[in-house]
Amino acid sequence: ATTTTVAESDESTTTETTATTAAPDTTTTVAEGDTTTTVAEGDTTTTVATEGAAEGDTDASTTSSTPETTTTTEFDPSTAPTVDEVVTPPDQDDPTKYVILPSSDGTLLHLLQPAVLTGEIVADANASFNGSWFVLVDMTSEGSGAFDAMATQFFGQQVAIALDGVVESAPTINAREFNGQATITGNFTESEAEDLALVLRFGALPVELEPQTVQTVSATLGEDALRAGVVAGIVGLILVAIYMVAYYRLLGVVAISSLTVSTGILWFLISWLGETRGLALSLSGAVGIILSIGVAVDSNIVYYERIKEEVHRGRSVRSAADGSFNGAFSTIVKADMASLIGAFILFVLTIGAVRGFALYLGVATVIDMVVSYVFMRPAVVLLARKFAADKPERLGIVPQRKSADADGEVEVVK
Repeated sequence: ATTTTVAESDESTTTETTATTAAPDTTTTVAEGDTTTTVAEGDTTTTVATEGAAEGDTDASTTSSTPETTTTTEFDPSTAPTVDEVVTPPDQDDPTKYVILPSSDGTLLHLLQPAVLTGEIVADANASFNGSWFVLVDMTSEGSGAFDAMATQFFGQQVAIALDGVVESAPTINAREFNGQATITGNFTESEAEDLALVLRFGALPVELEPQTVQTVSATLGEDALRAGVVAGIVGLILVAIYMVAYYRLLGVVAISSLTVSTGILWFLISWLGETRGLALSLSGAVGIILSIGVAVDSNIVYYERIKEEVHRGRSVRSAADGSFNGAFSTIVKADMASLIGAFILFVLTIGAVRGFALYLGVATVIDMVVSYVFMRPAVVLLARKFAADKPERLGIVPQRKSADADGEVEVVK
């Protein structure tokens, strides 16, 4: 092959003739005025260059070639930056700068240029269905022209919809004019379309937070108050236990046992909610639990007094224990439902500490109904069958006695 090279800085012309002969292990290149022989053996390459003069040159020139060296370093994954190091933190998400934000599902990272538009151009956004789910976005009158200008500039490219440091959607612009209304399509489910529409509406509305309640409590004061509430509950439980045992004897023991079972179940639920939902026992919650002690004791008293009424009417203690529960439990359910309704209203309509009070009061009330049916009734019936015949006084029940006066009339003694 013959090549001719003309340099702008030199008027001379260099003509070079090159012949190439291929061999299995040896390659020889012969150029007029310059001969280079390359021999390949295994992993070693040797290049030999000889001096020569170019045809047409009056002065001989010498050309030497220095082989280039490339060094490759093995990749070390431990030195690579992590995702958290690459992603822009939410507090540094500046719409006037380039940022890297993750997708909503965490599978993609988006490199975003400074924001062109904000959510202020969105008047409304709604999820719609027409064979598949999509999001219909209505622009404001001022934002319609700005959106069309952006669509013309970035036609065929993706536009990111970002909120709170997360790219919620990145649709591709497939039109240059939208005339105030855009449609976002994709493989949306109903919930995904609703969520995206909500994001667009939320970003379009100026939301101002208005504080409802402000309360500053030091860590020490809050801990002391909670401890005082728990101690008050324990003291109240002890006083209730003394009263119930003194007045109802063994039935009082059943009442304390019912309270113990209810407290154990409630404590388990508090621990479970703390582990799974992050709910902690607050001072208001402790107050609700203390109030539930009275609700639980009231359920026992309703049953015991119904037994006494049946015994005073002439029924045996065993028969009264079996037959009185249905009527007593109906009263218990009605009273507990009143507490549940109040707790539900407080939980829905209030905020802050009152919701903790309502939550634990409602949970304790439900537990009381369950324990009354599952534990209290069988325990009372068992005691009635054991002590009803010979020593009913141990149950705190004095049966009705009949005596006759001198005229033979029967007098009822209670």
